[in-house]
Amino acid sequence: MKIFGLAGWSGAGKTTLMEGLLREITARGVTVSTVKHAHHAFDIDKPGKDSHRHREAGAREVMVASGLRWALMRELRGDAEPAVEDLIARMEPVDLLLIEGFKFHPHDKVEVHRPSLGKPMLWPDDPRIVAVASDVPLEGLPLPRLDLGDPAAVAAFILARAGLA
Repeated sequence: MKIFGLAGWSGAGKTTLMEGLLREITARGVTVSTVKHAHHAFDIDKPGKDSHRHREAGAREVMVASGLRWALMRELRGDAEPAVEDLIARMEPVDLLLIEGFKFHPHDKVEVHRPSLGKPMLWPDDPRIVAVASDVPLEGLPLPRLDLGDPAAVAAFILARAGLA
C-alpha cells in the first residue's frame, strides 16, 4: 500500500483538494482510502443515539453496523493519541492511502499553501514535502509547484510519485 499526504495550515484547502483527488484517482481505477487528522475534540456520534449512550456509559469501543457500512469508535479515555503507524495498520489494504494532516509525520506529502492566510510555508522544515500546491505562483520555490485548482494535475503528480501511474 502506497502512502502519500497533504499537509498545510487550517483553511488552506486541504479537504477541498482531497475531494478532487479522490474523484480523479478513483476514476483512474486506483483504490484509495484516507486518514484525516482532527485537531479538536470531534465526534461522529450524536447525543441520544444508542451508540452515543453506550460510549457515555463507559464502553471502550462501540461498533455500529448496517447493510451499507460499519464504523468503529474508540474512546481513548486518557490514552495518548495513536501513532500514524498504528492507524495505518488498522486500514484495509488499498493501492493508495492518502493522509490529510499529520504534517510532522515522515511520509511524502504535498504542501497545500495559500499565501493569503499569512502562514509560513512548511517545506523548508520538512524534507518529505515533495511539492507545493498553491492558488498563486510562488517565486523561488525549489520544489514543483502544482495548481491548487487543478486536482487532475495534482493527482497525476501523486500517482507518478507513488509509482501508480
